[in-house]
Amino acid sequence: MNIFKRIFKMGEAEAHSAIDKLENPIKLTEQGIRDLKKDLDKSLHALAEVKAMAIRSKNDVQTYTNKAKDYEQKAMLLLKKAQGGNMDAAEAERLASESLVKKGENIEQATRAKADQDKFDASVSQLDGNVKKIRSTISKYENELKTLKARVKVSTATKNLNKQMAQIDSSSTVSMLERMKEKVAQDEALAESYGEIANESKSVDDEIDKALEGGAVEAQASDDLAALKAKLGM
Repeated sequence: MNIFKRIFKMGEAEAHSAIDKLENPIKLTEQGIRDLKKDLDKSLHALAEVKAMAIRSKNDVQTYTNKAKDYEQKAMLLLKKAQGGNMDAAEAERLASESLVKKGENIEQATRAKADQDKFDASVSQLDGNVKKIRSTISKYENELKTLKARVKVSTATKNLNKQMAQIDSSSTVSMLERMKEKVAQDEALAESYGEIANESKSVDDEIDKALEGGAVEAQASDDLAALKAKLGM
């Protein structure tokens, strides 16, 4: 039980300090619950044994009480038999006295059995209370263990995420992005430059072809004109 006082009294500063020193509170808590369940098994066994003794004492009370009544009935029958002349009076009284002695002995036995029964009943009540308390404690600690496990998962995930975030170098990331932008801008400018060179080279060729094409047409027209004049005798 001490380990649970250390683990689950969260509101106390000493408990906080104790938890901080625990290497693995979940495993220790699970072990504590297993120990409690062993205690529960022992308490249930003890409860069953004491209940059995209480039941036996109760039965003894009834048995001895019935025997005492039986001996009293026998004493009465003996006296009635002597009174009716069916038995010697002295012998009847002797036997009746013996029956009454037996009656007294059984009454004493019934009294002792009743005292034992009361004692066992009190023990049963106490043990039953302990069993219920242990069961309730186990249930409480199992629920708190579930909560503790969930909190550990969340805290571990949060810790890992924060650790990853903390390891990110924002300045180097920004610098890398700037270098990438500069590289892209340079590549774009270079592509545009090659495009302009290609266009300039194409324009010169076009001018040359156009000039040559124009001269050929004029020469052909001059030849055609001369042929036509010759045909007309001009």
